[in-house]
Amino acid sequence: WVVCHQANERILASSIRRMGAPSEKFYKNLDRYGNTSAASIPMCLCEMMEQGLLKSGQRIIMVGFGGGLTWAGAMLTV
Repeated sequence: WVVCHQANERILASSIRRMGAPSEKFYKNLDRYGNTSAASIPMCLCEMMEQGLLKSGQRIIMVGFGGGLTWAGAMLTV
């Protein structure tokens, strides 16, 4: 899974397209909550856990960004 900061659909779609990655690998909840700022990645992870999407041993890439061209990424193993 790839879990990105849920800022807006245009940014997510553009990023997925530029990577050439399958969109089904990206978890999204933007359509339900809008831009939840710094809470977007933890909210996605919580929803994924509740839905049974996270399995032991899976790798997840998390990518966040903010004002002033700041960004960060991390990979974790469930």
